[in-house]
Amino acid sequence: MSTAAHSPAEPTPPRPHLAVRDGGTVTDRLVEANRQYAGAFEDPGMDARPVLQVAVVACMDARIDLHAALGLELGDCHTIRNAGGVVTDDVIRSLTISQRALGTRSVILIHHTSCGLESLTEDFRIELEEEVGQRPPWAVESFRDVDQDVRQSMQRVRTSPFLLHTDDVRGFVFDVRSGLLREIEPAGRNPQE
Repeated sequence: MSTAAHSPAEPTPPRPHLAVRDGGTVTDRLVEANRQYAGAFEDPGMDARPVLQVAVVACMDARIDLHAALGLELGDCHTIRNAGGVVTDDVIRSLTISQRALGTRSVILIHHTSCGLESLTEDFRIELEEEVGQRPPWAVESFRDVDQDVRQSMQRVRTSPFLLHTDDVRGFVFDVRSGLLREIEPAGRNPQE
């Protein structure tokens, strides 16, 4: 199976106000949108430290509007996103900087239903190696059980020697159809406690 077999289905056509002009690229459209944004921009006078002292780690899935889903405003949190929302070495790096240099104390981990990583395996790396002649140095971090992967991610955060604050680490699964979060109990914790 080639990596092309893992390509997403045809994307939804862009909304009319987001359409790319003839001969333009998506990046051109985004740069133009930024020009319009900058024209009305006013410096909010904020510090880089999140007001709520929280870092949110979540999947990069385009269906999830984290700020809206969590009732967050600009400046409330640090947002760290990657494929699957899994806790990798780079996520630990970002959380460490977030806590030690910028004062966050709480960590929220958010995976979601119908995640693309549930349909991949680590064979994806082998397929890439066959296609490009080099195996990626990173793991795919695919999973079959989203709840278990949230537990594993919580454990990775809680056991990192680099993080100062590991007492307020909570994990959730976001339902992409209902918009609701479902909290996941950490490994070893009895839900009746």
